[in-house]
Amino acid sequence: MPLAPRPRALVTGAASGLGRALAVALASRGARVLAADLDLEGARETAEQVTRAGGEGHAAEADVTQAADVERLAREMDARFGGVDFVANNAGVAVAGPVGVVPLEDWRWAVGVNLWGVVHGCHVFVPRMRAQGAGHILNVASAAGLLSPPGLAPYNVTKAAVVSLSETLAGELYGSGVGVSVLCPTFFRTRIGESARAHGESPKKALNALMDRSKIQAPEVAELALCGCERGDLFVLPHGDGRWLWRLKRLGPDRFAQQLQPRALGRVRRRAERG
Repeated sequence: MPLAPRPRALVTGAASGLGRALAVALASRGARVLAADLDLEGARETAEQVTRAGGEGHAAEADVTQAADVERLAREMDARFGGVDFVANNAGVAVAGPVGVVPLEDWRWAVGVNLWGVVHGCHVFVPRMRAQGAGHILNVASAAGLLSPPGLAPYNVTKAAVVSLSETLAGELYGSGVGVSVLCPTFFRTRIGESARAHGESPKKALNALMDRSKIQAPEVAELALCGCERGDLFVLPHGDGRWLWRLKRLGPDRFAQQLQPRALGRVRRRAERG
């Protein structure tokens, strides 16, 4: 379904990377955007880019792990724009390492941002959209939430939960006029690696190489995500490798998890490390 004219949009995790790209892509549609992030200075820079790109940008500091902060964002949307038409629950963090090695504190951190941040966004904004009979929720997950690559358990678990939440919402909101999409990209350049917490053999070198080599980077991912929302797609997989692996998994999930995936990911990682 098309986005509303000059949509009133909230983007979390908007200080950089995909969040910034989503905000700027919304600006090309004339959006009024509230860019929210713990990094207020970065959010302000995003808001300036939104305004330069033809939208109306504003910034807010928010910790999506705190329900009160997300409620405050809703009040600010009401005060500035008179409501909300589009919410991108984008804020996210990465934790890598084997189960039993990753500290429980890092599990809690990942769950707090990646899952509770999305839960808070949906809990606060879905009732508002349902009441007005229009709007769209974009939950940013990852292909990791569909494919569960070894060594990324906290990230996989939280992103899989975001996929499940989005599927649930799509059923609950069917016929309401409110759309739901879940974005599941693979690798592209963001700042998520800078804050990532890695344990055991560090995958950062390989991950950085894979992000740099991607032919589809944040601006393209953002545009494809918004186009998917406008089409009414539930699943948006912007990268070809993610789509191919997801189809392969659905054909034989047991064999994929136990045999094909570890081999395929090992080859990809070795190729990336060699450059």
